[in-house]
Amino acid sequence: FFVVLVVLILFSCAFSIHANTLSSTESLTISRNLTIVSPGKIFELGFFKPSTRPRWYLGIWYKKIPERTYVWVANRDTPLSNSVGTLKISDGNLVILDHSNIPIWSTNTKGDVRSPIVAELLDTGNLVIRYFNNNSQEFLWQSFDFPTDTLLPEMKLGWDRKTGLNRFLRSYKSSNDPTSGSFSYKLETGVYSEFFMLAKNSPVYRTGPWNGIQFIGMPEMRKSDYVIYNFTENNEEVSFTFLMTSQNTYSRLKLSDKGEFERFTWIPTSSQWSLSWSSPKDQCDVYDLCGPYSYCDINTSPICHCIQGFEPKFPEWKLIDAAGGCVRRTPLNCGKDRFLPLKQMKLPDTKTVIVDRKIGMKDCKKRCLT
Repeated sequence: FFVVLVVLILFSCAFSIHANTLSSTESLTISRNLTIVSPGKIFELGFFKPSTRPRWYLGIWYKKIPERTYVWVANRDTPLSNSVGTLKISDGNLVILDHSNIPIWSTNTKGDVRSPIVAELLDTGNLVIRYFNNNSQEFLWQSFDFPTDTLLPEMKLGWDRKTGLNRFLRSYKSSNDPTSGSFSYKLETGVYSEFFMLAKNSPVYRTGPWNGIQFIGMPEMRKSDYVIYNFTENNEEVSFTFLMTSQNTYSRLKLSDKGEFERFTWIPTSSQWSLSWSSPKDQCDVYDLCGPYSYCDINTSPICHCIQGFEPKFPEWKLIDAAGGCVRRTPLNCGKDRFLPLKQMKLPDTKTVIVDRKIGMKDCKKRCLT
């Protein structure tokens, strides 16, 4: 009976640790298929192989959802080349060791190595490192500070002004290859902060600035019964996050390998992810598509037009390349020219603007005319 009991215990432990923590005396290995599960069994952490290629990664996925959906990958650019790999705590850090016990990924924290630490997977999907005897929210390291391609509720994108840390999304190389891809989604700070989508460091889309409710170029980010968007800007941080009003609703934001920023919500009745919205929405969302002094209207052909008082810089503008934009028909005359309101427009790029919040519209017009 004792032998049978021991065998059953070992067999059970070979598949899951069942706890949400990893201590300095424990480890996860690919061969034993060990995982860590968050307290509410919402998220799971372990090694996985996303394709038939012999590449293994450490990642986090939804445990309660039958369709395995990865939300974070540790060693996305340093995969294990065979089925031998170990996750353990060493010198105050989480490290992944390959078949030769050589570290291929580490958290690189600088905590007190004399104090015992544990790694813990929270129900938010956040993997954290903390001191063993400290259950507060003071973490030595957290995966939420190093996103992959997915933004989860309570996870932040943007700048920590105290540490200089910039949290941003980077797409997969392809749908089943978590290697860092071509697209990134970053918060650009200035007088008015806004998000830019970059393709190999060149802007391809921007959200427009935050207007207190949503980013002005993202009308799809409207108020919802189950999600709250939040933008914070103070001396400590400039960041964007979202919260769920229902704990039983799973939703995530993702930067796809095709360069689309998407919101997905899990629909239990159909057992699938539903795409709520995505951006860019259409061709007019492409960054600087029509060039200076122009506007884009997706319902016309061609879609690029000069604003009143301007004309195409190049004669072939409408037929070939609109990037040259428009120029004034007549020289600027500060005594006679006036301002023309443009409705339903995304505000221009605000990285280089000057803002004086103390003056009104009338004084602003006078200053612009000088």
